[in-house]
Amino acid sequence: MADITKTKPEDRVPRGGRGRRNKPPGDAPEPGMDGQESLELTEKVVFINRSSKVVKGGRRFNFSALVVVGDRRGRVGIGLGKASEVADAIRRGGELARNQMVSVSLKDATIPHEVFCSYGGADILLRPASPGTGIIAGRTVRAVLEAAGLKDVLSKSLGSNNAANVVKATLKGLLSLRLREDIYKGRGLAMKKAETPKTPEAVPATA
Repeated sequence: MADITKTKPEDRVPRGGRGRRNKPPGDAPEPGMDGQESLELTEKVVFINRSSKVVKGGRRFNFSALVVVGDRRGRVGIGLGKASEVADAIRRGGELARNQMVSVSLKDATIPHEVFCSYGGADILLRPASPGTGIIAGRTVRAVLEAAGLKDVLSKSLGSNNAANVVKATLKGLLSLRLREDIYKGRGLAMKKAETPKTPEAVPATA
C-alpha cells in the first residue's frame, strides 16, 4: 500500500484568483512591444447598415459598420467594415480605422479656428468654444470629436444626414485645421511674443 503524505495547512501554496481580484488597485497599463505604455484607443460604432440580396433560396443579408477610433490625444481614424455578420463587420471596421488614423491640430480642449467643410451632400460647421461649454453636436459628429480628444466645440450640420458623409466631412474639417505656429513657420516668419503691460509708477505727491 502506497504511503500517503498529508500537507499541513501552513505549507499549502495559495491559489491565485481569477479576474481583477488578485490585481492591486492603481496598476499601470501593461507596456507594449517597445517597452512604452500602450495607448488606449476608444472605439465607437456610429452606424450599422443592413443590405439584402434576393437569391434562389431566399434572401442573403450583408452588414456594414461605420467605426470611429481615437486616442483622445489628437489622433483619430474611421473605417467601414463589411461582412455577413454584424460582429465581423464591426471588427473589420475597427481594424481599418486603426490603420487609417491621422493626427489633427488641437488647441487645448478646442479647435484653433472656425472651419466649414463639405463631403458629398454633408456640410459641417465647427467653431471653437470657451472652456466648460462642452461638445454641442449630434451623435455622429460627437463621436469623431470625442475620439480626437476635443471637449469644447460648437458644431452644426447643414446638409445631408448620411452618417458616412457626415463623419468624413467632420474628419476633413479637422484635418484642415492649422495652428498659428505652423502658419508662421510655413511663411518663414517669427512669432512675436505679446508684451505684458507695465504698471504705471506712482508719482510722489509734492508738498
